[in-house]
Amino acid sequence: MKYNFDEVIDRSKNRSAKYDERAKKFGSGEVIPLWIADMDFKTAQPVMDALKAKAEEGIFGYTSRPDSYYEALCGWKKRHNGWDIDKSMISFNLGVVPALSSMVHVFTKPEDKVLIQTPVYSEFYDVTESWGREVIESPMVERDGVWSVDFEDFEKKAAEAKLFFLCSPHNPLGIVWKREELERMCEICIAHDVLIVSDEIHSDLIFHGKKHIPTAMLSPEIAAHVITCVSGTKTFNLAGLQASATIFPNRELKDRFDKFWFNLDIHRNNSFSSVAMEAAFNEGDEWLEQLLEYISGNFDFIERYCRENIPQIKPNVPDATYLVWLDCRELGMENEELKTFMAQKAGLGLNEGWSFGRSLSGYMRLNAACPRSVLKTALEQLKAALDAR
Repeated sequence: MKYNFDEVIDRSKNRSAKYDERAKKFGSGEVIPLWIADMDFKTAQPVMDALKAKAEEGIFGYTSRPDSYYEALCGWKKRHNGWDIDKSMISFNLGVVPALSSMVHVFTKPEDKVLIQTPVYSEFYDVTESWGREVIESPMVERDGVWSVDFEDFEKKAAEAKLFFLCSPHNPLGIVWKREELERMCEICIAHDVLIVSDEIHSDLIFHGKKHIPTAMLSPEIAAHVITCVSGTKTFNLAGLQASATIFPNRELKDRFDKFWFNLDIHRNNSFSSVAMEAAFNEGDEWLEQLLEYISGNFDFIERYCRENIPQIKPNVPDATYLVWLDCRELGMENEELKTFMAQKAGLGLNEGWSFGRSLSGYMRLNAACPRSVLKTALEQLKAALDAR
């Protein structure tokens, strides 16, 4: 079927954090929300059909998780990445962030340090520091808008770390890592006995002919040191259903992880996430193909509009995710001034760049997963606000 991603959907009664939390976060409930990473698109029709059928059953008791649930995930990863996953090494979790948080608690001690590469997904800070562990930052290097790993610094920091959070593909820079980059980071970590946790939640959202390589597929030697976090929630806009999968290299690590969650008595899907994820992985290919084409068009629109109308702001064109990293340094604003300008003058709710790297200044992150007409209005508001300065 043909999906209509141009449709503007009223989410005012959707119980959506993206919309309902605007006043709290930006000081106004009227900003165009282009921040938190969920999409303003309806999910795939097979997923909606499966959810409707489940709702019509009218019984929502304790939920089992049949083999078909994990088989759907394994089938998806085999089709899209060529990855043969041992389903006995998969653990259910409520989400990738809860999984990351629990791994800090389970696999590190209070005196241990966790390595991240900034700018990076801000929850990497939160889930580390909430358990009293120290974050070590290895800053990425930017040259003419291109970001890369400083391997000398990375190795120096890895020597101090116990665990490394790898963001692959990268949020917010939209990098699809090359094999040689992944191998070098992993080899450094293994040399220093650092456990690698690969957050691959955006691995289905790949553009421009690039190919995501699961970290655990690099080699058997590297796979033995890698825990992988995946989910269909970003791919199919299902974050509110809360379900993810954590893939382990061995039984010992899996059992330690599972024990933590069983001790909390959290080990079941809710009634809807089970059927939604299975339907998405089994029947969502057509929807995803059309989604990627539409979002790629949004990236082109943003790049062209900024180049022609607001050249002071330089957006990257990401190869992955639906998140655009905006270089606003030419505006000459300090971080708080930039945040205030975007929300109060331009009427836009964007993520502050410094939340992805605490030493950063002059960046914002924009969520491009919305109808193009919404992006057009947002960029026109931004242009008007800049013209009025």
